[in-house]
Amino acid sequence: MSAVASAEIRFHHGSLVIPAGAVHTTPLGYDRDSVPIGAPLPLAASAELVHRLSGCGELVVAFEGKLGDTLLALSGVRAVLDWLRLRSVRVPVRVVGPYAGLIARAGLITRPPATTPSRWRAVIGDRTGVEAHGSEAAASVVLDPAGPPCWSSDGRAHPDLPARHYLALERRLGIRLPDTAPFASALATGPNKLVEELRTVGWLGGLTIAAITATSWPARKDYTAQRYIALAEHIAEAQQAQARLLLIGGNPADGLHITAEAPRSHVQVLRLDGMPADSLVDLFPHCHLVIGNDTGLTHLAAMSRGRDGSSRPVIGLYARHSHSKWRTGLPHHHAVATDLSDRMHQGDLCPVRDVIAPDTNVHMNAFPPAALAQVGLELLNGVRQ
Repeated sequence: MSAVASAEIRFHHGSLVIPAGAVHTTPLGYDRDSVPIGAPLPLAASAELVHRLSGCGELVVAFEGKLGDTLLALSGVRAVLDWLRLRSVRVPVRVVGPYAGLIARAGLITRPPATTPSRWRAVIGDRTGVEAHGSEAAASVVLDPAGPPCWSSDGRAHPDLPARHYLALERRLGIRLPDTAPFASALATGPNKLVEELRTVGWLGGLTIAAITATSWPARKDYTAQRYIALAEHIAEAQQAQARLLLIGGNPADGLHITAEAPRSHVQVLRLDGMPADSLVDLFPHCHLVIGNDTGLTHLAAMSRGRDGSSRPVIGLYARHSHSKWRTGLPHHHAVATDLSDRMHQGDLCPVRDVIAPDTNVHMNAFPPAALAQVGLELLNGVRQ
């Protein structure tokens, strides 16, 4: 469901199904629900890609770029692995690059029995990773976020990037693959010393809110710590509870910094700057609500799962970019978006890719803390389902 959060912003629930006719889409070319898993598609596969992947002796997964792009592209890795399994092609899979440990948590990589590798090697990843590791590869698959369109099939649109990547590769490989929406991977959690220390000293008890302050584009995407604190105060007052706000910062060159601010009347604030992504996967499931801009750590929060498989509501803030494309597609990953973000969503546009002149009136201050707090309260209380 979509509902107006204020005069200028709109809430979009993560479970909302978008009709194909409501947004600009590219037809998938077949009724996906009517094609059995493993059956050939009524479209010609990419014969050269199929030939080279079928004969490869090793698959290398290589991502070197942005965290968010990597997380949203893992569905493309899943598509290739699903295709290999359907064809009973068993090859060793090797993950390289800065996100190797994180990708291992997605449960995509299994090692088949050792075999004598052929001379062919395939590389899949972002453009930087493929260029770094694919110079001698027989096959390369580049998962570029600007590449796959918003597909439509069976009367619905598939706007999120995990769906775009998975369905694009399904078409190229020519076989109905097994995965269905939502296509994003879940990241497994585990024991973590730092998280346990935070719990021991009381930071994960009671109402806990995590807010993402990290961003690669501060001038456009920084909601600011002050606004997050105001948001948390609104929620705490409404809940008549003391809230703990974890401000999750980026990766400073000098490593992890943890700083507690002076307590406020309703909110205790802890700044966590430079906390590794692997540790954040273990931290986010302990939070009752996560809110952040459309950056990699917000996607990470949405893909993190508790040990019991549960997930907490995540709200992404979208001022300029499409709120539907730059989300995981998971039902608990919601969006609050400006009118400009809605127009980018409807037309499948990107301000950067399509060189759309900046709207100088659209900033992160379009999201009043009180309005966001109301959305957060309704999610916490189960009103928005």
